[in-house]
Amino acid sequence: MAYVKITYIGHASFCFQSQKGTTVYFDAWLDENPLSNLKLEQVKKADVVVASHGHNDHIGDSFALCKKTRAKFVGNYELCLAAQANGLKIGSRALPLNPGGSTKVKDVNFTMVQAFHSLSLSPRVLPAVSGGDTVFHADGTVGGYVMSFDNGISIYDTSDTCLFSDMQLIGQMYGPQVAILPVGGKFTMGVREAARAASYIRPDLVIPCHYGDSVGQPADIDELRTQVKFLSPNTEVVALSPGRSLTYTASSYRIGK
Repeated sequence: MAYVKITYIGHASFCFQSQKGTTVYFDAWLDENPLSNLKLEQVKKADVVVASHGHNDHIGDSFALCKKTRAKFVGNYELCLAAQANGLKIGSRALPLNPGGSTKVKDVNFTMVQAFHSLSLSPRVLPAVSGGDTVFHADGTVGGYVMSFDNGISIYDTSDTCLFSDMQLIGQMYGPQVAILPVGGKFTMGVREAARAASYIRPDLVIPCHYGDSVGQPADIDELRTQVKFLSPNTEVVALSPGRSLTYTASSYRIGK
């Protein structure tokens, strides 16, 4: 039976483990993440690290994690320039994409799709790119990602974005069974918009992220469930607490301890 294990690290950070053992970290904000119990020094294995954009709560510890584990970095071209300035050579260690482009590592294909959000590069990585004496606006675009696993399961992480109608096209093109949607309603779409996004994408599961009192973005998840049930009756909302995992198995799921 085909499956993918999904672990919510906290805020917008996730870890995905494929059936063949490939480990993918998405927006790996670990050490400074107030919701994460997982710290960089605790991570033993990563094959791919994806960063949706250059804000610190997303680029986070991505480059350090790649260097620690020898993982490949996936991001937009400008972030890959920053990765290269941090010792990850473009082509071998940093794999650049732009919306519409794809790259495959082991049994996971990564397709970058559009998202709408502000652009900047975290001060954590800026000096390595600019030399500290120039202004370098390195984050070229924000991207959502569709991760298509060889076993037929696809996961769409929209990253930070507002609602947009082409989510319906992304759902039709890639058929993701799981959609990860931000719901904080301050720097991203909120509950109302995320429910409509679910109706566009039509996944089996929606996992909300990028919300919580500790980051100043409270969200009513019960209301999200109510609206999703009305707009997309076959979609279930599963809110994971930080550190919790679920195993999605061909149109079903099991929450771990």
